[in-house]
Amino acid sequence: MLKNIFDFSNIKGDITGGLVAGVVALPLALAFGVQSGLGAIAGLYGAIAVGILAALFGGTATQASGPTGPMTVVSAALVANAIEVAGSLQDAMGIILLSFLVGGALQIIFGLINIAGYIKYFPYPVISGFMSGVGLIIIILQVFPFVGLDSAKSTLKVMADLPRLFSDFNWQALALGAMTVAIYYLFPKINKSVPSPLVALIVVSIFAYFIQWDVPIIGEIPSGLPSLQLDGLFTIDSSAYFLVLEYGMVLAVLGSIDSLLTSVIADNMTKTKHNSNRELIGQGIGNMVAALIGGIPGAGATKGTVVNINSGGRTRLSGALHGVFLLAILLGLSSLAAYIPLAVLAGILIPIGFKIVDMKGLRHLKLVPRADAAVLILVLLWTTFGSLIQAVGIGVTLAALLFMKRASDIGEEGMQVGTLAGFDGEKPWEDETAFYEKFKDKIYIKHLYGPLFFGFTSHFQEQVKNIDAGIKVLVIRMDRVPYVDQSGIYALENAILDLALKDIKVVLTGLQEQPKDLLTSIDIIPDLVPKEQLFDTIDGSFSWVQKHLNGQQ
Repeated sequence: MLKNIFDFSNIKGDITGGLVAGVVALPLALAFGVQSGLGAIAGLYGAIAVGILAALFGGTATQASGPTGPMTVVSAALVANAIEVAGSLQDAMGIILLSFLVGGALQIIFGLINIAGYIKYFPYPVISGFMSGVGLIIIILQVFPFVGLDSAKSTLKVMADLPRLFSDFNWQALALGAMTVAIYYLFPKINKSVPSPLVALIVVSIFAYFIQWDVPIIGEIPSGLPSLQLDGLFTIDSSAYFLVLEYGMVLAVLGSIDSLLTSVIADNMTKTKHNSNRELIGQGIGNMVAALIGGIPGAGATKGTVVNINSGGRTRLSGALHGVFLLAILLGLSSLAAYIPLAVLAGILIPIGFKIVDMKGLRHLKLVPRADAAVLILVLLWTTFGSLIQAVGIGVTLAALLFMKRASDIGEEGMQVGTLAGFDGEKPWEDETAFYEKFKDKIYIKHLYGPLFFGFTSHFQEQVKNIDAGIKVLVIRMDRVPYVDQSGIYALENAILDLALKDIKVVLTGLQEQPKDLLTSIDIIPDLVPKEQLFDTIDGSFSWVQKHLNGQQ
């Protein structure tokens, strides 16, 4: 029976990977549970349910799933809004858990109807702005717990309450938080085999326990197996139905994006191919069960997945063991977690918030097209200080409108706007035929038509991954590419990096002004594509390509 579910061929590596991923997940599960407003135990329940079930039923063999920063921020916003509607946390639990349940159910539906094929079309500035906003929310909401004070549930209220931060802060909590941050960043310089968040959690919590400082702590955590939370789940007031559907949809979409992005990272590390639709189904099952036992929803966790793979995990057994390890912690050590200071959890979450902020996207704001920069900033600010739901909707709509405007302008200028042709069956142009026939087993000549924008980037990257073995040079003709947006430029960058790992050189020909300026401004030229591999015409590139191929022989 088990052999039909698990592959035991890598049992030693999977056990090691699963245990290490579980160790990494423990402090994050507790911290995200506290931040959600439902308590540390809700984070642990969510990590167990999603960790085990997403591994069993998901489509990424090495994925370690559990509560993540983005999912926790949305969950915290839901908790705050549900309390406003119901009056108290106890009365709001039906709304909250039903929203989690609906989110998981929608993920299963997404997997069944192949919605994963459309998620990839989200523009980079929207995803970047949203993720950076989520990172800032985590940081802002943890500022007060970091100094031992209770925090408001919204960023705007926290900002308005800042004077209290300086007049009422608890210096003992501040010291514990600072120690946590210091260990978080400094311990990896000493030892990288043990996760620094766990070291910080244990060391500072033990220090605080023995020194008996007066700081807020997690408090009592239930022990034993979780029970079903069905009371009030299906008897909520009809006025809350829209809130349930609204947050259920956001959790489903965000959880799907979060998980699939992590799946792509896992693919790149293991040289495998995940099943996107099955992954969404597995995540949905995990999130539904998490809701039924009072846990917060989760998604594919990038850090846990990377640690799992680096520690030897290669099959779904590793992800399941990561969840089983957390279950063992719940059954055996949950009483000890009650003494963890909230300032320590804040000291773990604040660095995580900074990691979620997309520094690459922000660093390039002055260099990318102004429309992309405007969308990124708008989504970031709207996410941080407004509605997460509206931020994504407005960002996608604005990005689409700005692109259509740009495409219309190009059309008026007489430029061709088309789709990307595939490598398979793509015929050489007349000025390439003779050279291509001579070296066709060692080169590809790729023709790009029209703007390279967010709608085409996923397709382009997929084509690059499928380049046959034995190819030494990819010539990309950009004669007919008048415009590249932020998504397109990063897709091109990732493609060139992937090709470099295969020792395939990239030659660019016919670069027009806007694409060339953008490639140069963010250092793709000359860092990834040296200037000697740039040519105005295809004929000019043939001499370099031939010399390179002759040198390879």
